[in-house]
Amino acid sequence: MKMINVAVVDDDNIIVALLSDFLNQDTEIDVLFSNTDGHNFLNYLEEKGAAHDIDIILLDLKMSKINGLEMIEALKQCTDAPKIIVLSSHYQDSTVGFMTKQGVAAFLPKGIAPSELKNVIKQVAANGYYFSVQQINNIRTNISSKAPQPLIDGDNELNEREIQVLKLLCQQKSAKEIGAQLFLSPRTVEGYKSSLLLKVSVKNVTGLVIYALQKGIA
Repeated sequence: MKMINVAVVDDDNIIVALLSDFLNQDTEIDVLFSNTDGHNFLNYLEEKGAAHDIDIILLDLKMSKINGLEMIEALKQCTDAPKIIVLSSHYQDSTVGFMTKQGVAAFLPKGIAPSELKNVIKQVAANGYYFSVQQINNIRTNISSKAPQPLIDGDNELNEREIQVLKLLCQQKSAKEIGAQLFLSPRTVEGYKSSLLLKVSVKNVTGLVIYALQKGIA
């Protein structure tokens, strides 16, 4: 099984040390970089370029030298940037939508249970994103009542199989899990996923989830 390579960036030395030690106890996670200054992580990525080996960065929002939002913007410019999980003491359900639009793979309160954090890291590594049930319900609640209904004809109409795949993606199932449930190969599931991205005109699975919520599919 491929290790999940993680970076931890938080301006609190104790949090960085404790979080790194805790995650390194998991046989599937390896903390390769930890630092209290986001600039140092950006320099690390710049030096490594596309050859960097970080899959996921755990990032604080409120930091003194460069804050989390500035880090997110900078990471967008990096080649093959790692997935971003934001851990913040300033977490609010109402800002999940904003963080999602910024390209964050998961937005979590710092009070999250340690075992749940490991689960989120593994889900982001496997699926590219993570939403809790509460977050999905919050996004659904805040979608405008004027959101358009799905098209029922035309070239961009989703077929029954695509809708089935989309619903399972919204349940944070991996391609392997979806394939097992629908009796498809993981490669075929990836093909349906690619078709969905083209039809819906979004860039990633997070966009598909938001689309499904807007259209009442999820």
